[in-house]
This record gives sequence, structure tokens and C-alpha cells, in this order.
Amino acid sequence: MNREELFNIAQEWFQEQHWKPFKFQKDTWKAFLQGKNGLLNAPTGSGKTYALWFPIVLNYMKQNPQYRTKHKKGLKAVWITPLRALSQEIKQSAERVTADLGTQMTVGIRSGDTSTKERARQKKQMPDLLITTPESLQLLLATKGYNKIFKDCSAIVVDEWHEILGTKRGVQMELALSRLKGISKELRIWGISATIGNLEQAREVLLGPGTNAFDNSILIKANINKKITVKSIIPKKMETFPWRGHLGLHLLEDVVPIINHSTTTLLFTNTRSQCEIWFQNILEKHPEYAGEMAMHHGSINKETRVWVENAIRNEDLKAVVCTSSLDLGVDFAPVETVVQIGGPKGVARFLQRAGRSGHRPGKESVIYFLPTHAIELIEASALQKAVKLNSVEDRLPYLNSYDVLLQYLTTLAISNGFYPKEIYREIKETFCFQAITEEKWQWLLNFLVMGSQSLQSYDEYKKVEVEEDGKFTVTNKGVAMRHRFQIGTIVGDANLAVKYQKGGYIGSVEEFFISKLNRGDVFTFAGRNLEFIRIKDMTVQVRNSNKKTNKITSWMGSRLTLSAQMSELLREELYSSSEPKEKQSKEIRALAPLFERQRRESIVPRPNEFLIESFKTREGYTHIFYPFEGRFVHEAMGSLLGYRISLLTPITFSLAFNDYGFELLSDQPIDIQQVLDNDLFSTDYMLDDLQKSLNATEMARRKFRDVAIISGMVFTGYPKKNIKMKHLQSNSQLLFDVFRDYEPENLLYQQAFTETFEHQLEEGRLRLSLERIATQNIIWKQCDKATPFSFPLITERMNREKLSSEKLEDRIKKMAALLMKK
Repeated sequence: MNREELFNIAQEWFQEQHWKPFKFQKDTWKAFLQGKNGLLNAPTGSGKTYALWFPIVLNYMKQNPQYRTKHKKGLKAVWITPLRALSQEIKQSAERVTADLGTQMTVGIRSGDTSTKERARQKKQMPDLLITTPESLQLLLATKGYNKIFKDCSAIVVDEWHEILGTKRGVQMELALSRLKGISKELRIWGISATIGNLEQAREVLLGPGTNAFDNSILIKANINKKITVKSIIPKKMETFPWRGHLGLHLLEDVVPIINHSTTTLLFTNTRSQCEIWFQNILEKHPEYAGEMAMHHGSINKETRVWVENAIRNEDLKAVVCTSSLDLGVDFAPVETVVQIGGPKGVARFLQRAGRSGHRPGKESVIYFLPTHAIELIEASALQKAVKLNSVEDRLPYLNSYDVLLQYLTTLAISNGFYPKEIYREIKETFCFQAITEEKWQWLLNFLVMGSQSLQSYDEYKKVEVEEDGKFTVTNKGVAMRHRFQIGTIVGDANLAVKYQKGGYIGSVEEFFISKLNRGDVFTFAGRNLEFIRIKDMTVQVRNSNKKTNKITSWMGSRLTLSAQMSELLREELYSSSEPKEKQSKEIRALAPLFERQRRESIVPRPNEFLIESFKTREGYTHIFYPFEGRFVHEAMGSLLGYRISLLTPITFSLAFNDYGFELLSDQPIDIQQVLDNDLFSTDYMLDDLQKSLNATEMARRKFRDVAIISGMVFTGYPKKNIKMKHLQSNSQLLFDVFRDYEPENLLYQQAFTETFEHQLEEGRLRLSLERIATQNIIWKQCDKATPFSFPLITERMNREKLSSEKLEDRIKKMAALLMKK
């Protein structure tokens, strides 16, 4: 069959569905059938899946003209998805195409949820089309004879590439693709991406800079104007002194009409704890939703999550309170409306969530923004502008992740083994390791064989052996088994299964939360009140309880921070408060009382101004800085400036920070003007000062735990026999101290510091922020009392320090009343 005949088959199928293929779909079919690699960029709900399943199947039909009667078994294409929850959806789309076109192709899923029986079946005979995750793909590479599995594979599709890029899972994919390119000469590599700013770089990371794969590639952009309508839920009574989380549940009744007027509504929260709280509160106030409302987050058992997803599709649910577990790709036609509770902190995340509604080509996506405190309305206004401008963040890829590379090399060593010269050539073609030197490569190889210079006396770190012909292999079955259990780059606290004492699995919670409970304590999880009985074999045994409780399950997940893009938009919206009312958004107009009070007590900064406020409270002397750059940058900047001030005068500070600014609290007054005259915001010696101010060694020590686990130096334990997180931390700290004292040039030791500065503290962004502030007119206001802008920061610190036995909410109300007095 020629290309025109293949195209006709695809177009006829679309006509039978009463659809019309988009230009981007036809362009992708054409490029794929020409043998090209590529990156497809298209909005959520526009048919990206069919843009690539079709050419994969059409290519098979072209190469096998007798496909209806004769079928050559074996793996032909792999579809990578970052979320297991998406697998079933993708499988259904593939099966629809393969069946309707009359092929005998089989479709299978391989993930952490795949049964042992299914895995055994796949070991004997792989499906033609396989849907899997980055971790499960690595496990396949850890299988002896993996080269035979992939030798006839013609396509790898990496779905939601924008989500994987910028994480160590992205590095995992780069390395896996570098190996698969060496096995299958006919391999086409395609990425699918929705919301991302640096598309050209994303294609380069996927395919490898300067490689043949990159040279023979194309970037296809869908020219589809997806209509997204953003509606802010503006409170009827605006608190002049907002505090973190204060408005959230107060606006619950404003959400009820939205739910009632939509077929199905998704309510997105930023954390699993927030998800649990909102679900409980809505049901408590509106019991009529019982049976029509559900909850969905990653720690709830798989059966419940699948039931919720199917119930949405079948229009059995009016509302679902969820987290990022429903961010990606799942196609729910009945979802009319999305509610975002609290600032999403990034434009891409907001657009991704908006796309869950109207998830059909040509359909409008409607998303409501519910602020959890008043200043988040500025974020709402900024998001409105971002949607109009289609302004989306870049995702920055990792460089030189030696821990991931060591894990990958061990994976190859326990399967077929590897020859360093061949693999070095392959990894040099990846984006992450394009600059790796022969010297560092040799160090990594020595580490695999000897366990680095300072560990060579300990046999447990000698995992890989070198055969006479130079092949690196693992012959110890125990080493191989432990490695397979630990493949992956997502490191978190130890998860404990939660089960009824006599019954089923409910979900998983983290060790740190359960460790604070005593027998008989009642806590809320998965929408139920559960009584804690005991922990047995890494399982939390519980029973249902009728008692009321305020203990909501919490997780140690990292807190979201404003992206650089979002920070810039936020500042622009803040500055617009000084413009004439007709030029302001309705959100900024709604905040007029707050801005008026802020100007009375201090100022609202203009574009060329940077604000510092000082005032005295009963806790001491407070100095608040407002960069509006996100909590990670503020943590670093606050520590840096506190250290520089202490060089001029002996003084100690406590630090509090949020997305808008940071507070330096001291027990003695300080002349800020004198400090400013000494070039406080200079970028000179920034890195050196930062290391001294933050106790960077302690931060790197915590980061090293993840590096040690991913690289395989520290073993996390067998299934149901996990090693406690405090023991993992202790083990990794011992190694860290050994490297610090005896081997400071150790690449993994150095990597911990690099990641601390580049990813945790966003050193590059901090430098740009200091440079921006240095060009602005710095205004220092000595205020009589706390201002509206400072109020969320002060309560953030109060919540963290628990300064008194008073209830936090009561204390904040008293403070607000006191501050409102003229």
C-alpha cells in the first residue's frame, strides 16, 4: 500500500466516527510514515492519541500486506505514560484502531498494577503494542535478552513529555531511548506535549542534541484555538487582612451552585490533605451529595480510583474532589466544569486542569478559580491574562544526574551486561550527559566495581564484576533482586498500607503521619473516619469509627512554589492596581479595600519600586521584603540577606516566607537604610554567602538521601519489609559524612550540593531576582503595625511556630480586630 491508500483508510475511519481529522493529525501521520521522529504539541482533548496510534498501525499494515490473515507476533511499539491511571484509556484507543482496521495486533499494559500472571504471560509473548511507565520500561531493560524483545520495535511514544521533562524520570527516559536506538535501527521516537514553553529544547532532550534522530525530526504544532474561560469566585465580603487558607472553606457555598448546574465538576486541590478536608466539609454541609460525590488522589487504593474514573464517564457523579492524580490525559466527556481551589502556582498546571473540562475538540473549557486568601485574587487576575496570551512556563531538564546513570548502568549489568565503550558513546548523545568527560565516566565505572575510593573495603558496595573481555555484569542474584525492587527515581517517605483489621485495602499513608498516632486515635482518610489499631508487617490496621475527629491525614509532599512565569505575571497585575479602574481586572477592583488600607499603612509598589516594611510586634522587630518570586527563592534570599545583615551588626533572625515575600524577625531593632547603603542586594559573592547563610551542608545532606537511594548505595527494603525512613536518612548521612571527610571529589557527594542550589533554592532565579531589585527604587517604610500585605506572612510564621496555646484562628481574629482599629 502506498501512503495515499493508507491515508484513505485513516480518513474513512474518522468519517465512520462522524469526525474530521485535524491538520496536525494528518501531518503527524505523514511524518511518521516518512520515517521521521518528532514532538507533537497540541492542546488537551484535541485527539493527540489518534495522531500517533494510527500511523503506528498503518505502518504495520504497509509492511505486512497480508496482515488480515498472517500475523507476525512480537513487540512493535511502546507507549510511555507517566501515570498508570492513563493506561486503560490509552489501551482502549489502541484497541479501537487495531480492531476496526482488521489487524490481529494485541495491546497490553505493563505497570506496577500489572498482575504476576499477566507479567508471566508477557514474558512468554509480548503484546504487539505495549503501554507502560518509565519505571516499567527500565525493568524490561533489566530482563535478560531484552535486546530480543525490542529488536523489531518500530516506535516509542512518550506521552505527556512536558510532565516527565524537568524531572529525573526524564533522565531515565533519555537513557532508555539511547539504548533502544542502539537495538532497533528502524525505531521512530515521538513525544507528545501539551502545555510547555521551551518546545524546541524539549524535542532536543527527547531525541538527543546533534544525533541522527534529532536531525531527522520535526516539531508539529496544532493550530487549534482551544477556548478556555476563567471565572473567579470573588467573596462577597473581602477581608482586609487576609491570612493563609482563611477564605477557602468560607466560599464553600459559592461552589454548590456550580456543582448543581454542571453534569460533573472536578474540584482540584493542590495537596491530598486539602482534598480530604474539602471532601469532608462539602458532605458535612450538604449530605444530599452522598453517593453523588467522590474523592480521587494518589494514595487511595487503585480499585477506588478506577471506580471513580468509570463513574465520571458514566455520569454517575456530580462532583469529584481531586489532586494532580487527574491532571493528565484522562478523557472524561461528562466533565463540564473545573474548580481550582487555591493558586495553582503555575500557568501550565492551570491550563492542564482547565483542559479536563470540555475534553473534546471544539468544546469550551470552563474553570473557576477559588482563592484561599484574598491576595490569591491577584493570581487569578494574572492567570486570566496568561490564558489570553497563551503564556506558558519552560520545563528545565536535569544535567549530570550521576545517580540515575549509575542506576541505569546497574540495570544493564544485571540483564545482558554492557561494554563501557559502546554505552559511553550512547550516553554522550543524551542531553543530560552530553558534557560527560572520560575522567568522570571512568570514576562511575570504578564506583560500580569498587564502591568508590573510600568504600572499596566494603564488599556490599561492589556490585558489578568485569569479565575477561571487558564486559560489566552482575552475577550475584541478591544484588540483582534488590536492584529490581528499587528501580525508579521518585523517592518519598516510607508508605504504609492502610487495611481494615478484617477486610480490604484502603490506600497508603506515610510513616511520619502514622508515627504520631496512638492506639484508639481516630483520623480521616479516603473520606472515612478510621480508628487506629496497630501497625503489623508495615500495614496500618484500622476499623471504621463514628467519632468526629480533626486529624486529617497529611503527606510530606513538597510544597508548590510560584513559577518564574507566574511570578512575573503576578507582579504585573499587582502594579495594575495603580492604574485607572477601567484598565483593571474585576479581581483587582474587588481588592480595592485591601489596596486602600495597604496604601494607608504603607505603599503598594509600582513597577520601578521594591518594598520593605518594618514594624514592632509582641514577638519582636519585624522586617518584611516583597520580591513576589515564590517561596523557594524567598527562602534562599531571606537567608542570604539575614547573613549579610549579621556581618554588619551582631544579630540573629528567624525566617518566615511565602510566595509573596519573606519576614526577618529579630529581638532588636535594625537600621535598614544603613544596610541598604552597604549593597545588600549585590550578586557579588552570592554563592559563597548563600552557602554560609543556609548551612548548605545540612541541606545537601538531606538531598543526598535521595541521591544515595537512586544510585543504589542505600537499599530501601523488600516489599512489605521497607526500611524506616529515619534509618534510610541515618544510613545516607553516614555515607555523606565519609565522603565529606575523605572523598570530597565524590561525584554523588558533589551532586547533592548542585541539586540543592539549582533545584531546591533556584540559584539562577535568585540571581536574576537580585539583579532586578538592584535596578529598582528600594522603599523602606517604617509602619506602626502589620499591613494587609504582611498579614499572611505573619500568620504563616505563627502557624509554624505555634507561639501560644490559643487556637490559631482565634488569635488571628484578635490580631485582625486590633489592626483594624484606627
